[in-house]
Amino acid sequence: MTEALLSLVAAELAFPGEPNPAMRAARCIADDILAGHGEAVEAVIFYGSCRRSGDATGLLDLYVLTTSDRAFNGPGAAAFFNAALPPNVLHWRLDGPDGPLRAKVAVMTLHAFEGRMRPDATDTTLWARFCQPATLVHARDTEARRRVEAAVARAVEIAVTWALRLGAPTEPPAALWRHLFAKTYGAELRAERGNRPESIVATAPAWFDAILPAALARLPARPAADGGRAWARRWARRRAAGKALNVARLVKAAFTFNGGPDYLADKVARHSGVAFELTPWQRRHPILAAPLLLWRLRRQGAVR
Repeated sequence: MTEALLSLVAAELAFPGEPNPAMRAARCIADDILAGHGEAVEAVIFYGSCRRSGDATGLLDLYVLTTSDRAFNGPGAAAFFNAALPPNVLHWRLDGPDGPLRAKVAVMTLHAFEGRMRPDATDTTLWARFCQPATLVHARDTEARRRVEAAVARAVEIAVTWALRLGAPTEPPAALWRHLFAKTYGAELRAERGNRPESIVATAPAWFDAILPAALARLPARPAADGGRAWARRWARRRAAGKALNVARLVKAAFTFNGGPDYLADKVARHSGVAFELTPWQRRHPILAAPLLLWRLRRQGAVR
């Protein structure tokens, strides 16, 4: 791993000396998680839209990386589901010093997190998320910090590798990232507006400009799109698998995420602008209600 890429990643992940309200809120929630699960937690990462905007009043996105599934979840079904289809998702609520705080907390082992940072991984979700700016709110020790930094640096390398395979331009750097995020969002069942790739790149232009040459310097040979059809077929398989995985995780969340159906409805409304109200029957039977509801949302353009 080139020193330049690791240095950029480490600097971006470092908790700021003068944190904004969202950073303070993320640290507050992380401290609350550690109070109940401290021995099981290797690291806590803050990422996503509230991290980009600095808004502490929204739903914060945190990834909790653990020593083992059983250590965090206990010996029951939650540990089984976390191992079988990570991550588990929790809705964390807390009365903070400046008001109520909420977070979507994704939980998986640090080992599983590292293992999904591979260019041949079927699931694109993790490397697509963590090639974007994030903050390491907590690390158990120096080893845990270095493992997270190395995993995030690999996420950047994988992202650039796939962008080049899919024919993205390298100049200007923003064009490569917009091209890539359009592809990765297309490989998920997303409730997002069409300008999402543009807005992500626009919020951190210095980061995306700097990490591209650092990642390119790391790659032993620049991947090319000359085998275009082969790479397109491989990406099509990831796109199909990614949507299937999203559906499976939504089904799991309906049962394992407290308030899962209402959270999903709120997420669709916030990210797509399409608001809808769940009926009591839909809340009680989220799996039975899902096919018709998903069909209606797709017709309205709320999910892609």
